[in-house]
Formats: sequence, C-alpha cells, structure tokens
Amino acid sequence: MNQIEKLDFKDSKYATGRRKKSIAKVWLKKGTGKILVNGKTYDEYFKRVDHISGLIKPFEVINQTTSYDVRCSVKGGGHSGQIGAMLHGISKALLQFDSAFKPELKKQKLTTRDSRSVERKKYGHRKARRSFQFSKR
Repeated sequence: MNQIEKLDFKDSKYATGRRKKSIAKVWLKKGTGKILVNGKTYDEYFKRVDHISGLIKPFEVINQTTSYDVRCSVKGGGHSGQIGAMLHGISKALLQFDSAFKPELKKQKLTTRDSRSVERKKYGHRKARRSFQFSKR
C-alpha cells in the first residue's frame, strides 16, 4: 500500500449514492483533490475517459476541482452504474458541507437519484419486450 491509500478521513462527511444495482459509500473532506475508489486512485480504477471526466463533474460545477478529498467504496453493477452512484453520493456529501451548492448541482441533475434500471424479462418473450420470431411454416 502506498501513501495515497492511508489518507485520514476522521472529520469527513458521509453520503450514500445509488444507481442501477450499484451502491457507493462516499466520504468527503477538505483536501487537495485526491479521489480513491476501493483503495485505488480513480484513474487506475476506471479506464474510460468519459468515466474519469464524469467523476469530477460535481467539483467542476461548483468550481472547486482541487478542494476536496474523496474516499469511496463502491460495489455492484458495472462501471457506468458505479460512476452514477458515486456522482450521487459526492453531490449529497457536498451539500452537507455547504447548502449553497444546491442550486448549481440541482440544475445539472446531480442531487436526484436516477431511478432507471434494467426492465425484467417476461415469460413468453425473448427479452423484456422483444417477442420470439413468428414462423408461419
């Protein structure tokens, strides 16, 4: 374990974020802009550029990209669901620090949980809505 993984998060704010099947536990404190995801830095954990740029979106909205340190434990779902859960959790934790951020974060729809999830497969169908192909002969 290197120096980054041993950050002190004693006087931090905690929030839970959810998206699809993913759940993110987020601890946020004043710091220098380090983001840890499951013990790794966020650019080690997420490989796609849009995932990495999406993760720092709440900090860009409030114009403080290097003011907070984030430690996050995320599980379940895929990477895009995990990013959505982390965005939700980070936004909720930022509101605990300062409620003046709410209008900007709400305008970008970062404070509300995105409740869309995968629709279940129905009996007699190939997928959730797709039927089997009809054969006349």
